[in-house]
Parts: sequence; structure tokens; C-alpha cells
Amino acid sequence: MARAMGEYGALLDALRGVRWPARRGVSRGAPGAHRSTQRGAGGEFTEYRLYRQGDDARTLDWKLLARSDRPFVRLTDDRAVLPTWLLVDGSASMDFPAGAATSKWRCAKRLAVGLAAVVHASGDPVGVVVVHAGGTTRLPPRTRRGTVQAIAHLLDGCVPGGDHTLTPEVATLARAEGASRVVCITDALSDGEALWRAVTAPLVSGALAECLHVVAAEELAPTAGVWRVQDPEALAERDPSAPDEASRVLTATTRSGYDAAFATFREGVAQRWRGVGAGYTEVSTAHDVARVIRGVVRGG
Repeated sequence: MARAMGEYGALLDALRGVRWPARRGVSRGAPGAHRSTQRGAGGEFTEYRLYRQGDDARTLDWKLLARSDRPFVRLTDDRAVLPTWLLVDGSASMDFPAGAATSKWRCAKRLAVGLAAVVHASGDPVGVVVVHAGGTTRLPPRTRRGTVQAIAHLLDGCVPGGDHTLTPEVATLARAEGASRVVCITDALSDGEALWRAVTAPLVSGALAECLHVVAAEELAPTAGVWRVQDPEALAERDPSAPDEASRVLTATTRSGYDAAFATFREGVAQRWRGVGAGYTEVSTAHDVARVIRGVVRGG
């Protein structure tokens, strides 16, 4: 697999044997590895309960009835699959530092491919939606062989750019039937509050949601110097030499203000996602992606 997957080979090797159990029971679906919220007769035994009118007679434990002279039924937890959608932000702001091997876009791709491999190895269908310079590209969840390679190929064919957002894609998933897991991989700069608000609908329907908030190491610790400030999605450049611009030379004073503002922004994103019952992980481009993924699937 390492030779076939090129730059992702070492990452996939580091994730061999990793599985992603659901954080809670999922709604009944096709048989799979996750504990269902429904109880039936064909899953893992959990407990006995006295027979009630209307219970399926096939669930009666006849041996226990013979010993106790009381009718008990066997309750089991059914198992279900958990289709997983990976929603990847490929808007212009993700291409920072522009074209660099350490860009947010490259980190997002590695996160998506690594998670796809873990989901696929867990026996769950996995698909991807990418918003990028060319629009929106989708690959529906599937379990067939070669799925991870197909996702990697799709991502490598996308170029970050434009001002497309993930919010409409989450809204589309919210209207789909059946439980699923929705993973948003984004720098949270394009969607703002709209994205986590849209996530509440699938959560109410029984879905699971995760946000992997990608932050460039250069955003966390910018170097001192003169910076030209540009909105990559609006393509509106500001002149740092203009007297009315706050961001000109990154001095100790402006650096402290920037650090405080960026910390407030990141904390706000985390609180919003966690506040609606979703998982949240901040990922620096300097982090080891395999280690990040292991933490995500452990729920910590």
C-alpha cells in the first residue's frame, strides 16, 4: 500500500490496525461494527427482561422459563454500519503558506486520507466532498476495495481556491435519510458560524459530527517583519504601508494584539462546535497527522 499511495504511504502504515468506534449508539442501519440504539434478537446479548404482551416469542429464553417458571426475553444490542462523510475545505484561505509543503491544504488532504483509511478498515462506508477552485467534487460513501486510493486521487486532483463553503454540503447531508458521521476539515475562515449551525440538524437526526480545525504553524507564530495583508478569497489586497492599516510591521505590540485576537477566534470555534455536541480538534500543520488521527478516533 505504501508504494501505491505515494506521499500517503508512510501515514497509512502508521495507521494500520487503527479503528474508529462510534462515540455513542447509532441508529439502526445495515449490519456493521457499531452498537445500534435499537435492540433486537440478533445482536450482542445485554440483559433479560420479563416478557410483555407483543414481544416476539422467538426472544423467549425457554431454558430460563423452565428453571424459574417466569417468561424472560433476551435483549441484545444490534450492530450497524456508520457511513462517514469527509467534508474538506479547499477554499483559497487553505492554500497558506501558498504552495508550501506545509500548507493547510496539504495537511487537510493528509487528514482526509488517513481518516478514510481508518474508517474503511473499520468496515464503514466512507466518502468525501471537497469544495475547491473548480467548485464541488463528491465521491459517495463506499466500502469497496480501492476506496482510500480513489479518495486520495480525488484530493490530489483538486486545487484550493475560490470562496466556496462547506455549509451547503452539510445542509444537503442533513436532508439525507439515515445516521452518518460528518467530519469537517477546515480552517473555519470561510463558513464562520453558518457551518456549525448547519451541523446541528444532522446531530438532531442522530448523526455524529467532528470538526478538525486546521491552523498553519505560521498563523500561530508569525515571524517579525513587514507583512502584506490579503484576503485570498475576496482578492482584496491591503497596503501595509498605508497609515490607516493596523497590520504593517509586526512589532511586539501588534504581535500581542494578533495573538490575543487569534486565540479568541480559535477558542470561539472550539466552543461553538463542542456546544452543539460535536467533536472538535485543533490541528497545527506542524503536528504529526497520524498522532492527531489516533487522538480523534480515541475521542480525545
